[in-house]
This record gives sequence, C-alpha cells and structure tokens, in this order.
Amino acid sequence: MNEIIQFCQPIFNPLVLVFTVSNLLVMGLQVDLRKMFKIAANPKFLGLTFGLGWVVGPVIAFLITLLLPMDNMYVIVLFIGSLAPCAPFLPPLVPKAKGDVVFAGAFIPVAAIGTSILMPVIAPLLVKGIDLSVMSLLKPIFMSVLLPVIIGALIKTFASNAADKMFNPVKKLAGLSTLLTIIFCFILFSGQMWATAGSMAMLSITIFSFVMGAIAYYSGFGLKRSEKVVLSLGIGTRNIAAVLIGTLTIPNVEPKMVAMVVIWTLWTIILSYIVAPIMGKKAPKEVPVNA
Repeated sequence: MNEIIQFCQPIFNPLVLVFTVSNLLVMGLQVDLRKMFKIAANPKFLGLTFGLGWVVGPVIAFLITLLLPMDNMYVIVLFIGSLAPCAPFLPPLVPKAKGDVVFAGAFIPVAAIGTSILMPVIAPLLVKGIDLSVMSLLKPIFMSVLLPVIIGALIKTFASNAADKMFNPVKKLAGLSTLLTIIFCFILFSGQMWATAGSMAMLSITIFSFVMGAIAYYSGFGLKRSEKVVLSLGIGTRNIAAVLIGTLTIPNVEPKMVAMVVIWTLWTIILSYIVAPIMGKKAPKEVPVNA
C-alpha cells in the first residue's frame, strides 16, 4: 500500500489541474457570450448572483460554525467552499429540473468570474490562523478556473462548430479525470475521510447546500420558475474544482481538509441528482395549444 501511495503522490497535483481545467472548459463550451451578456446586463440577475454567492454564502457558513462544533480545519474548508458557487455538473442538472438552459448559460460564467475575483479577496479575511494571501489564491484560481471558462465560451461564441466537435472529447476527459481524482483521493486520504465520521463535517455540508438552495429559490422574486431553479441549483452546489485549488493553496495543507473537499464533491453530486428530478416533477405541466 505504501508503494501505491508513493506512486500516487507526485501525480495528484497535475491530475487535479487536468480535472479542474477540463471540467471548467466543458462549462465554457456550453456558453454563448452574446446570450450571457444580454441576461447578465440585468441588475437583478447580478445582484442576486453576487449577493447570494459571496455575501449570503459566507454568512450561512459562519452561522453553521456557531451551530455545529467542528475542527478548525473543517471550518476553513467550509468558508472556502462558501465562496465558490456553481458546480461544473450544473448543465446536465438543468434539464432534469426543467430549468432555463439560456439562463444557466449566463449564470455559469458569471459565477466563475465572481469566484475568481472574490475568493482570493474574501478568503484571507474569513480564514484565521492560516497564512493565506490574496496573491497566493489569485493566480491559480484565475488560471485554473476563469481562463478555461473564458476560452471555452469564446470558442462557443465565435466558432460554434469547433466547440461542438470539441465538446464530447473534452467531456470524456473531464469525466475520466474526475473519476481518477476521486480514486486518488480515496487512496491518499481514505484514513482522513473515515476520520470525518462524527466530526459534523458532512452535516455542515448538507445544511449549507439545502439552506443556500432554498434561499436562492425563494429570494428570486420576479424571476420565472425555470430561472429560479437554475439559481437554486447553482447557489446550492459548489465549484469543487475551485474549492480544491483554494484548499491546496494553503501552506502545509492538512490531509483531512482535502478529505472534506472529496466528501463534499461526492455528497453534492448525490444530493443534486436526487433533488433535480424532484424539482422537475414539481414543474407546472405545459398546457397543449389547440390547433
């Protein structure tokens, strides 16, 4: 087993980079910038996205830390995660929940831009007792999170045929790298993952996801139901790639912090694929138009 761990350790960080870039490139390849700018020009859209993503999120995380007794290392991951809305797997969830695909195409890049700019600024203010600087976060988050989304969106907007041809291979790479990242995390951090049992880490993640999703849905006054669904799923899930990059940026990062990110990834996927079809079933049935 030690030989396997020694083999996996030097591969882990490059694998995380491939996992991050490929998943976010997949997101970008589904975004038409012209449609995005049209929706993003709405002040209400921007206000809700930024208010929920980087004001309400950290507040809810802070309240959870008051409610649940947790190790400081888990608190740090919760705070970092509170600054990274919108999971890379949001696009396939939207049709299941009968959400607005065009609205999702605007929300995804705005969330990525917000995470890239605001996580490096806010995280050092939230995280105490750790030497975490703005610049130590800014470069890896920009290069690994924002840049792939922008490149993908530019290709989709100005070379749609090329984006369509690239999409399936990149999606397969993203799926493979995600699977390998999870396997490597189990190999390297399985002991720490078992150690989270009874630590309140998973409970904190569950509470955060459901509370943020509910707040996002019911605060979307004036939005269509299909738009509120996207907002709820996007705000209720996390860009785990960004959370992992942010966590690995911490000097001498504790293995149990990475373990919590892995648990967050798996648990969020499970919850999302349960909740999205339920939301879809609750959508009003379309009334057929008489010929």
